[in-house]
Order: sequence, then structure tokens, then C-alpha cells
Amino acid sequence: MNSQTSWHSALAAGVAEGWLRPLDRAFAGFLHALAPDSPVEVLLAGLLASQNLGRGHICLELDQALEQPLAALGLREADTLLHGLLAGLDLPDWLAVLDASPLVDALGTGSAPLVRQGARLYLRRYWRYEREVAAAIDRRLALPPRELPADFGPRLERLFPAGLAPSDPPAPDWQKLACALAARGAFTLITGGPGTGKTTTVVRLLALLQDLAREREGRSLRIRLAAPTGKAAARLTESIAGAVARLPAGMDLGGAALAASTLHRLLGSRPDSRRFVHHGGNPLHLDVLIVDEASMVDLELMAALLAALPENARLVLLGDKDQLASVEAGSVLGDLCEGAEAGGYGAGTLAWLEELAGTRLAEFAGAGGSLAAQRVMLRHSRRFGAGSGIGRLAGAVNRGEVGAVLDLLDAPPADLSVLRLAGAEDGRLEALALEGYGAYLRELERLRPAPGSPWTDYEAWAAAVLAAFDGFRLLCALRAGPQGVESLNRRIAAALRGAGLLGAGETWYEGRPVMLSRNDYGLGLMNGDIGIALSVPKRRDEGGKGGEALALRVFFPAEAGVKAVLPSRLAEAETVYAMTVHKSQGSEFGHCALVLPERMSPVLTRELIYTGITRAKTRFSLVLAEPSVLPAAVAARTRRASGLREQLGGAV
Repeated sequence: MNSQTSWHSALAAGVAEGWLRPLDRAFAGFLHALAPDSPVEVLLAGLLASQNLGRGHICLELDQALEQPLAALGLREADTLLHGLLAGLDLPDWLAVLDASPLVDALGTGSAPLVRQGARLYLRRYWRYEREVAAAIDRRLALPPRELPADFGPRLERLFPAGLAPSDPPAPDWQKLACALAARGAFTLITGGPGTGKTTTVVRLLALLQDLAREREGRSLRIRLAAPTGKAAARLTESIAGAVARLPAGMDLGGAALAASTLHRLLGSRPDSRRFVHHGGNPLHLDVLIVDEASMVDLELMAALLAALPENARLVLLGDKDQLASVEAGSVLGDLCEGAEAGGYGAGTLAWLEELAGTRLAEFAGAGGSLAAQRVMLRHSRRFGAGSGIGRLAGAVNRGEVGAVLDLLDAPPADLSVLRLAGAEDGRLEALALEGYGAYLRELERLRPAPGSPWTDYEAWAAAVLAAFDGFRLLCALRAGPQGVESLNRRIAAALRGAGLLGAGETWYEGRPVMLSRNDYGLGLMNGDIGIALSVPKRRDEGGKGGEALALRVFFPAEAGVKAVLPSRLAEAETVYAMTVHKSQGSEFGHCALVLPERMSPVLTRELIYTGITRAKTRFSLVLAEPSVLPAAVAARTRRASGLREQLGGAV
């Protein structure tokens, strides 16, 4: 294994088998080119640091890699030379070899491509991101509490009157307490599952802050709303508008814009660059920033966001800490909200919260770090009542209660159903898809504008079809395989066409739903945005004659209605009858069906199952190709290697 030939053969085999990316192999080659005499143990560490980054980890935990070499390599069985090398190492010797290498910087002060901090090994760029995020949060948490008026308690009571959040038995109104903590701090985390009132809490917080600003400064605050994806931003805009309508009489947002944007649009993406228009030298122009679906924000984007935030601005992060982490590396919200259900409030914060809540909160006492003092978990779901099968199933999965999950599915309530497939080609899966997707296609025909209708009618039609499409979605854990996205998209399109619900067309046809697989800054569309192809009249500026000629256009939700795009401009679009659970984050569907594959996979975890279930608003269907996969997935937890909490120092 010490020969270069064996090393390169092992890398080539890893890429061919699919557990190594070509990028990982190239990075190992880069390290070898920088230091040709490097011991293979150093090259292996760098290779695994790169590979772990591709799997969502910020760093390589060297001790864990030695304890679980198969997991570190992403393998099920020892079928590689690299496994033998890793299994033969011990930690002190490995650390000594790394520290002697010019490729590794143990202090972080040099320019080596790898940085070691304790038993963690980072690619330098991600080590820097982690330190920048931790330092920015530490600075905000260290700021003195904002001054609150003497009548703060009565103001809160007006916004959150007794009985607004009923529970049995009576419990603290965590929405009210979240608002209180956010009013006094520059950085606040509000986490909770679906329907726990995160948006309602934020709207009432903004109304309170606007009132205070007008009284003290004679002006309204500059407020911005953002989310990681276009879909999540559209949902936030809709939710905010609904919550504003429910504000108590006399309360308002002071004319603040209610439309949310994506984080990339907020920061000002630069085409073909990792840089943004807004940064530390050109900060955002705002006083308050609300970021929804923060579990989807990766470490690199969070670093960019915090760098661009003015020092005197408030930042409120909303999200469900139990959802899947971001697609890219990091689990920032999960790291920051670890232990949030326990509270962990210090004596001073606890006494203040008890006074506002009018009840004892002794069970939520703790060490009282500054992070815990600005973090709240909302606990009462209004979407899923006590009798909701969806809510009960999500809760059982989230707690890892395999027995409770199986019992619930053996006798499912009305809002749950289970489809146990008899084989990979079981036609009942197509029948489920026909039931779900037939609705939006029939709505497409029913609402089609009459010939000669104005363009605004076609835009309204497109918006209605997009909304109808969200009535059902098929979610998958994997992209490949019989129960993966690629196979199911082909099967569903064929079934819809066979039922006469879709017209002919190999690539583009009316009704085709598509999802972008990469950002397109020229079009203002982002990775994950979903549109639908519709036949509409050519406008005169496109060579039409006022409505006679029809052409396909792909309509996407936009901040001001919909956006029509030529299909020829969407080279990076794929059919999306089925989509991965990861891509569904930030979305909700009336009826959601989750398809689990016939074999266990590293991506099948409790968090993935929970995220899939909680995409459903009124009905959830679980499709099982192999029953034993479900309990194994519920028992498996997602854990991403990160040093963020340790970097925060005394804040935790």
C-alpha cells in the first residue's frame, strides 16, 4: 500500500465504485503535487477531509475515522485498500505525521491547505468559514440587551393575549417568550416543528419593534425577509401576509415590505462567482433581518450572510432543528439549537421569562450561556392537532420510537395511508401518482383562458396551475434505483400519458413540471425552483400577432406573480413528478407520498423520514418497497461533523 501505484489504484477504484468523487481524487492529486514526498497517511487524511465535505461534514473527525473506518469511507464492507490503511493507524501516530507535514497547519496561522484543530481536520476554507460564523455570533451575543420600555409586559400581553395559544395541560406561551427574547437581543434563534407559530411570532415581534422604533426614533425600521430557496421565500411571503391580517387592531408593520427574497438575491449573487455584492465592506441596508427555513442554510452561505449584516441590525433565524440539514456542507441551525428543548436558561433570564409568562419555568433552568439565552423552541403545533395521524407519526419518528411508528402504521388514522409494494413494478404506485397528479392536469384544462384573453389571464392561469401542482408530491430518498427519482419520473410521465392526461412530446410538453438543478442568475432563478410548461399565445414582442400563435413557456413563481421563460433557456431543468426529500425542504404539499427504497442506504435517516412526513399538510402516504427499511431508517440518526459549538467558546 506504500507504493504510489497502489495508492492511485485505490483512488481510481473508489471513483469507479462511486464512493469517491472525481473532485476528491483531484484534491488528493493536488496535495501530492504540492508535497510529492508526503506520507500516504497525510494524503489519506486530506482525501477523507474532502470526501467528508461532499457528504455534508465540515471536517474530518480523525478519532471517529479510526473508530469507524467503514463509516469514514462511506462503505458497507471492507472492499478497498484504503480501509486497510485506515484500520491500521492509531491516533497519536497519525497526529504526529500530520503535524510534521507542510500540508497541515496546526495553528491556523499559515497557508497550508489543511488545518488541524484538535482531532478535527479541515480544508482551510471551511475552517475559516466556521471561525467567521462563530466570531460573528459571539459578537452579537456579547452586545448589551436592547433597552425595553417599562410597559413591555402589557405590550406583549396585547400581542399575545391569554388563550391565544391554548394547550392541555396549560403551558407557557413560547411564542410570547420568543418575541420577548428577540426584542432584547441582536441575534435570536426560534425553532419548532410545522405549525408551531414561528411566522406568527415573528410578525408580532416586527409589529412590536416598529412601535418602539416610531416612538423612540420617529421612523420605521427597515425590515427584510429571506429564505434559502425561491419556494421557501414564496411560502414565507404568503405566511407573513396571513399573519399580518391577524394582528391585533392598531398594530402594523409600519409599511415594511412583506415580500421575501432568496438569500442569494438579498446578498446580490455575482454570476460564476462565490462572492456577493453585499459583504463586510458593503453591508446590507436594513435594521432587522428574518431568515426562514434556516436549517437549509449551509455554513458558507451563513458566513456570507453574517459578514454582510450591519453590526447594529437584528437577526432572527427561524427553522425546524429536526429537519434535514442543508444540502451543502454544515448543519448550522442544528448545531446552534442542540438541546433547545431543555431551555438551559440562566437564573436572570429565567426569572425575567417567568415574570412575563406568569408561570414557573424551573424545568427549563440551565447553565445560562449567552446562546441559550437567545434561543427558544416552540412546542405547540396548530397544524397537527392531538388526533392528527401526521403529527403523531412525525413525533414518533422524531423521538426514534420505532414501535410507536409501526403501531401507528398498522392501524393508520384517516390522514395516513401505507402502500406496501409487491415488487419494483407494482402498478399501485402509478395509480397513486395518477390520483395525485391528475388533479393539477384537470385543473389546467378547466381553468385554461379562452382564445384572445389578455396576457394577465394567462399569468393568473399559470399561478393557479402551480398552486394546484402543490396539491400532491411524490418524494424519494434516492435519485437512482427502482424507487429513485429518475426511474419514477419516467414511470409517472408514461402513466399520465397513457391515461390521456399528457400530450405527446419527448422533452417539452404542456403540463411538464420541471425543477432547476443549478442557479441561473441571468434568469433570476435558483437551484430547486419549480415551474410548469404551459401553452400560451406568443406576445407581439415575440413575433406573435396578438394571440393567434401558441408556444410553450415555463412559468415559475415570482415575487410579483409568475415569471415566463422560454424552454430553450432551461438547459439545467429536470422533470419533477418525483423529487428527493432534500429538494422538498421549504415546501408544503396537500398530499405528500414518501417512497422508501428496497435497501437501506446511508441517506435513510430519522431526519429524512421526519422531513418527508412534515411536508404534508392534510394527507401523508408512505410507500414501502421493503418493510424492514423503515425501522432501520427511524433508528439511524444524521450526524454532521462540525466544531461550530466549540468555536463559540463561552456562548454555549
